[in-house]
Amino acid sequence: MTAVMLDRPTTTTSTSPWFSNVGPNWFAAAMGTGIVANAAASLPFQVPGLLVVAKGIWLLDVVILATLLTATSLHWARNPVVARGHLEHPVMANFYGAPAMALMTVGAGALLLGKDLIGVPAALALAAVLWLAGTALGLFTAVVVPYKAITKHRMKPDAAFGGWLMPVVPPMVSAATGPLFLPHLPAGQWRLSLLVCCYAMFGLTLLASLLVIAMIWTKLILHGVGAAAAVPALFIVLGPIGQSITAAHNLGQAAPAIVGESDGQILRVSGLLYGLPMWGFAVLWLALASALTLRVARTEGLPFTLTWWSFTFPVGTVVTGTSGLAVATGSTLLGAAAGLLYVGLAAAWLTVGARTLGLLRARV
Repeated sequence: MTAVMLDRPTTTTSTSPWFSNVGPNWFAAAMGTGIVANAAASLPFQVPGLLVVAKGIWLLDVVILATLLTATSLHWARNPVVARGHLEHPVMANFYGAPAMALMTVGAGALLLGKDLIGVPAALALAAVLWLAGTALGLFTAVVVPYKAITKHRMKPDAAFGGWLMPVVPPMVSAATGPLFLPHLPAGQWRLSLLVCCYAMFGLTLLASLLVIAMIWTKLILHGVGAAAAVPALFIVLGPIGQSITAAHNLGQAAPAIVGESDGQILRVSGLLYGLPMWGFAVLWLALASALTLRVARTEGLPFTLTWWSFTFPVGTVVTGTSGLAVATGSTLLGAAAGLLYVGLAAAWLTVGARTLGLLRARV
């Protein structure tokens, strides 16, 4: 059931193949495309022409996000019962975190890359609207989706999967991208308030994610990987890990100018004390998830579903986290790791993007 719902969420009586199955999971395409652009801007070294390509990818992501928002609006207009049912379904509800993260990913790209294309004022306005909307939706999903899981759904012991992380990860994306707005806010309480809120959202996602990751680990040990189509969702675990490393770095770098040099240095060092050990766990999980995915692909086959987008955004957050650590430490090793991970991210994005286009053509 999980694997089916990740691709074809519901049955509907609509005659339109384009708008009959527009679930929130489709926004993973915008997340995965946007992180390819944003991660390029975060690398601790320059590759000739890469930023030009990244700006083009960001523009593509703007188109993807606009298309998905339009398709979702039409879906709600034409199939309101089906659309409301997504939030009530024990699997699909988790993916309401995807639209929130897609909004913030495109918004962050506006400040990192889009400002050179549309100007700083327009980029800042676009980024602010998308960050506020994504943050509000992310906080909503972080509370409502677990609440519904606790009060309405009865899960089997082997039900845990990477998708359970989706509703609680968006506040970490808010925490990681929020520092981009600090230089544009008035000094004093405005900047301090945003910094405090970002650290609070950092803690919200970190603790909730650790609980879910423990359940996923237990499920793997006791029950195995489960259905082949859902195996790529193992990579979602990298999302909160990599994004938390990125957030700890970005917040630590911004803190001294807001809370003072003494306290700010404590927060900056805390970012390294957190980020470096967590990076080790990210490498462990990347190796484990890759090995399990390859094993399933070899023994059972790995059918294409939208869960393949799990190979993109979560890995991209590890790229941005690794890049931040490389900048903070001056480590050549971490810089090389960031570059290697980015190559893998780009290859995954090209592969999954091509397969998704094939899936769309098949639905025409």
